Amino acid sequence: MPLNSRKYDVLIIGSGLAGLYSALNLDSDLDVLLISKAELKLSNSTLAQGGVAAVLDEENDNFDLHFEDTMIAGRQANNPHTVRLLVENGPNDVKNICNMGVDFDKNEDGSLRMTLEGGHSRNRIVHHKDSTGDEITTVLIDKVKQLPNVEVSENTLCSEVLHAPNGFFANLLIDGEYVSVSASFVILATGGIGRVYKYTTNSKIATGDGIRFAYELGAKIKDLDYIQFHPTAFAAEGRERFLISEAVRGEGAYLLNCNKQRFMHKYDERLELAPRDKVSHSIMMEYRRTGSDKFYLDISRLDADFLKNRFPLIYGRCLEQGVDLTKEPIPIFPCHHYLMGGIAVDENSFTGISRLYAVGECSNTGVHGKNRLASNSLLEALVFSKRAAKEINRQIHETNFVSVHGAPPEIKNGKAPLPKGVRTQIRDIMQKAHFVIPDNNAAEKGLKIIEQLRRRLDNDVFEKTADYCEAKSLATVAAIILRGALNR
Repeated sequence: MPLNSRKYDVLIIGSGLAGLYSALNLDSDLDVLLISKAELKLSNSTLAQGGVAAVLDEENDNFDLHFEDTMIAGRQANNPHTVRLLVENGPNDVKNICNMGVDFDKNEDGSLRMTLEGGHSRNRIVHHKDSTGDEITTVLIDKVKQLPNVEVSENTLCSEVLHAPNGFFANLLIDGEYVSVSASFVILATGGIGRVYKYTTNSKIATGDGIRFAYELGAKIKDLDYIQFHPTAFAAEGRERFLISEAVRGEGAYLLNCNKQRFMHKYDERLELAPRDKVSHSIMMEYRRTGSDKFYLDISRLDADFLKNRFPLIYGRCLEQGVDLTKEPIPIFPCHHYLMGGIAVDENSFTGISRLYAVGECSNTGVHGKNRLASNSLLEALVFSKRAAKEINRQIHETNFVSVHGAPPEIKNGKAPLPKGVRTQIRDIMQKAHFVIPDNNAAEKGLKIIEQLRRRLDNDVFEKTADYCEAKSLATVAAIILRGALNR
């Protein structure tokens, strides 16, 4: 048994920014297990390039401006209350991770260097070159590993979460074998759903597991069809496409069509600095007009040394693909990037299911509305994971708390292998039915097929391998997305 215990106060499922920051804000006397499906550094948080948006320059910026920018980007479908919490609490959390050692870029006078991104009316994004997520998660992983009350288990897949007396049972697959643990509280921090699409900027572990767990436990899933397609992913072969950060457009890059002509003026007065959904939609409209899917992002007119220093990660990744961004345009096309919907939660990240919390991308706090404002995702992870941790601390120490008890049920594991092609079939359906401009006919046909797959997978005849568990999550997520889209 690789775990130190089978009974915990808090189980955190996921090791991205939201999971890590939850652990850092839980009281030190709580027994915590944090599990990571793969290695700790593999998460969407680590892949985040642009930065963290926060009002840190009060002479030139204020909460009202950040609030309005967020609401406009979200097409006024945001929850105003949680947006206020985000913009007003965010700066303190950014300062907190600075104090932990996160090295944001600075000006010559030592002040934080803030950049502009699409949808923002002020320079308010702090960043570490073009690898902000990697910098933040590296620092926070080191801090979590130093916590004596937090046990970390890498390469640990959670296959299911079940109700238990005063808490939950969780079945974990570690080194090919299943073990069961119990926890008084569970924090779902499982990230996004990128692998439900053929092409995505997400990591390979983004299969919507936490959303499936919450759905099976009876939690409400809200607005799962609100999906953000990033307009500028590098147009290369392969399922996982690397992102050309919003910040590249923020520094002045031009979008070009197949004729190497700018075109954004036809679709939005904000040009390249329009919010992501507008830019993605504009690209698809230009695609229909020209009949070509060849698009480019060109920033080569700027100083080469500046570009290499400002975007070293993107510069290097482009060179690997034979493109020198200091001399030529970057080939780009929209692909899946981020989920605005998710597990419905309140201002403290509570799901409505006793002792179950959800934080980060798998949750729906309401802050993003129909479209996430650039660099608000890392901020959301900080603000609302901290609120979840503080609420759990309060419940354990300020109420007549009773911890989880009872023996976990026997793990039912069949012997039949997962049918081949299930995941590919789901991805193909989603790519056709619910991309930038949805296709209702394809959605209707696709939903019937996916529902059949779900029913086929939802029994105990199959061996519960990692592939099976992820396929079940993808089928669940895809069905919820298409049902939601068709109901609108």
